[in-house]
Amino acid sequence: MIAIVGLGNFGREYRNTRHNIGFQVVETLAEQEQIDIAESKFKAMIGKGVIAGQKCILAKPLTYMNLSGECVRELLNFFKFDETSELIVISDDISLPVGQIRVRKKGSAGGHNGLKNIIQHLGHDCFVRIKVGVGEKPAGWDLADYVLGRFSGPEQERMDEAAKAAADAVRCIILEGADAAMNRYNKKVTQE
Repeated sequence: MIAIVGLGNFGREYRNTRHNIGFQVVETLAEQEQIDIAESKFKAMIGKGVIAGQKCILAKPLTYMNLSGECVRELLNFFKFDETSELIVISDDISLPVGQIRVRKKGSAGGHNGLKNIIQHLGHDCFVRIKVGVGEKPAGWDLADYVLGRFSGPEQERMDEAAKAAADAVRCIILEGADAAMNRYNKKVTQE
């Protein structure tokens, strides 16, 4: 069984913000795979189903971004997932251009508070993550205002495509492993 956790903040006011791309990817997967994310459990909204022939749990933490590790820890404790091979975390990344995807098997939080909290709760950084680029914060902007802001029309179209690509990357990780997904999806995107 695989835990697929998309990071974001719950609530209508956060919908379609840069920080919520993890939720968008999980929702895209749920729609594509016909998995209903309707059960409130483990400090998350979860749905159970099969993706690429593998039983999966899709989760959207209810803890707000900075406490995402609480949800991940509860999921892992209950289902006895192998943290290094049966956990996929999806998050936004301001160091990547809008729509670019990067798959990693380990690494630092890179200043991302949700990833930082997960690393703190796990006690290590060796878990698969898919980072989706939301673009660099403009000079003079407050970081919180930027990541809680919304995309422009053309950027939102790119993000919708990125969510589909990240969902495909999840399936690739499940079927072929993280290395194959890194080779296929860690390519630079050109900005218009």
